[in-house]
Amino acid sequence: MPKKTQQKNVDRRGSIEIVPLLGLPEIQAGDDLSGLIVSACKKQKLRIRNGDVFVVAHKVVSKAERRLVLLDSVKPSEQATEWAAQYQKDPRVFQLILNETGRIVRMDRGVIIAETRHGFVCANAAVDTSNVPEGCAVLLPKDPDRSARVLQKQLTNTFGTAIGVIISDTFGRPWREGIVNVALGVAGMAALEDYRGKRDVMGKMMQATLIAQADELAGAAELVMGKTNRVPVAVVRGVRLAGRSGSGRDLIRAPDRDLFR
Repeated sequence: MPKKTQQKNVDRRGSIEIVPLLGLPEIQAGDDLSGLIVSACKKQKLRIRNGDVFVVAHKVVSKAERRLVLLDSVKPSEQATEWAAQYQKDPRVFQLILNETGRIVRMDRGVIIAETRHGFVCANAAVDTSNVPEGCAVLLPKDPDRSARVLQKQLTNTFGTAIGVIISDTFGRPWREGIVNVALGVAGMAALEDYRGKRDVMGKMMQATLIAQADELAGAAELVMGKTNRVPVAVVRGVRLAGRSGSGRDLIRAPDRDLFR
């Protein structure tokens, strides 16, 4: 008989697990997103644990919050019409970008880098026509932190355990190719983990290390959510949620500390 291999105990401290939430339907305006997430967890027999973090793609939040816009309802301005003609773009989409923009950072080759009214700096003020019905565009939630707080409270009450919620979207990055998932709204956890004032492994005092924990978790969740997988929600578990409950606004650098403005 073959010799049985003795399985060694594996030290899993510091490991995390990312679970895609499957089976969510196409979200419609006014849907109870929390209820749909709970139903999907039950169907998947996913037992929610204390400290689990739900990463939720903003598009399902925006759809539920009626932030899906019919392009035929948009009347483009003269400025939007001129820009769109120059770059063979839809002037209605350009107008939505202008509506969502607090400050234009740069315009070039038909792309607008804009600071949204929330304070996020991203392409086209995050106005998107992908993964939405033809003839529509989706906007960011009006207040992603509020959306996260509402969802976090509902899910915490239903599951009877403390959980975190991150509302996410994919943004590009200066000097780097590719887009990554980032946190827009945060609830039930700290957005940042602050190591300043602590000593590193060599005993040196850390002075600038501030980890964007919520962005890291959003990026990790994207590995199972994807852009074509129809998985708008993932559960990240095994994370030590740092510090007090924070917000997505904690991740926006103040203008007086921003060397690139």
